[in-house]
Amino acid sequence: MSGKETVVLAYSGGLDTSCILVWLQEKGYDVICFMADVGQVGEDFEAAREKALKLGAKKVFINDLRKEFVEDFIWPGVQANALYEDRYQLGTSFARPVIAKEQVKIAMAEGAQYISHGATGKGNDQIRFELSCYALYPKVKVIAPWRIPEFFERFKGRTDLMEYAKEHNIPVSATPKSPWSMDANLMHVSFEAGILEDPKAEASADMYMMTKDPMTSPDKPDILEIEFKSGLPIRVKNVGDGTEKTEALDLYLYCNDIAGKHGVGRDRKSVV
Repeated sequence: MSGKETVVLAYSGGLDTSCILVWLQEKGYDVICFMADVGQVGEDFEAAREKALKLGAKKVFINDLRKEFVEDFIWPGVQANALYEDRYQLGTSFARPVIAKEQVKIAMAEGAQYISHGATGKGNDQIRFELSCYALYPKVKVIAPWRIPEFFERFKGRTDLMEYAKEHNIPVSATPKSPWSMDANLMHVSFEAGILEDPKAEASADMYMMTKDPMTSPDKPDILEIEFKSGLPIRVKNVGDGTEKTEALDLYLYCNDIAGKHGVGRDRKSVV
């Protein structure tokens, strides 16, 4: 490492954090990127690693946190029957602490003085990340670009980010015509922004990445037996074909696959 101060950035490979990666270097920091595998659908981690390194990251850590996510975060939520307003899965809020925990671990191991994230200055994610980080690493300093006037006055919206990306040769998948953002993990896939801000607008079919359209799902049911102990599932068995899972992560993934095949788990929640 150089004599510069080091920041560990929670990196997704998307528009915001890719721009933040370059911007942090403009401000004089060495940047280490960290990506957490919490079961994102269709995530190409190696492509994101290559992208981050090309954009100047000194190191890229990609850590598989799926087992910890299920056992230490999702299962307690199952025990508590935790739902927001009785219907909304807490996939995002459960995932942030497990990500922050690993980010802090990397920061301490690498001697980094700072951590950074791409959460906005008006949402809950900033709180989830930062309180977790401060609890585990009280001396760490947080760089939250979307709360820094120099940053948010320069980037007033996604169009400005797209222009910045173009100027700095940052490859991005978002376009001004489809600017929605996505959060995905083992528990859920959620989208926001863009046309989705209109409650009358229907989500496009390709947004349902974990569930099959109920209109085209199988007519023949799968019958599962799930055994619980102290409020936690410890075994699932498919009565039809005898498939059985007992390890927490395997069990959870299998239930996801079967439910998704039958179109179970779709929801639309509009906040106005």
